[in-house]
Amino acid sequence: MREVEITTEPVELYKILKFEGLAPSGGAAKSAIEQGLVKVNGEVETRKRKKIISGDIINFDSEDLKIVCE
Repeated sequence: MREVEITTEPVELYKILKFEGLAPSGGAAKSAIEQGLVKVNGEVETRKRKKIISGDIINFDSEDLKIVCE
């Protein structure tokens, strides 16, 4: 599991996928979320702008990200 540090919370889900390189663009990230390919804390998440906070775990494309706020 990879830790991702954020400096402010909350952060929108699609932005994390984009900035961590899991999606090539914001549009691709939004599309993956809409298709139900992303899980947040073990549940499928289809809201592109879902607010992500410290402690959340995101799973996408066999990659697990744990969100940590500085």
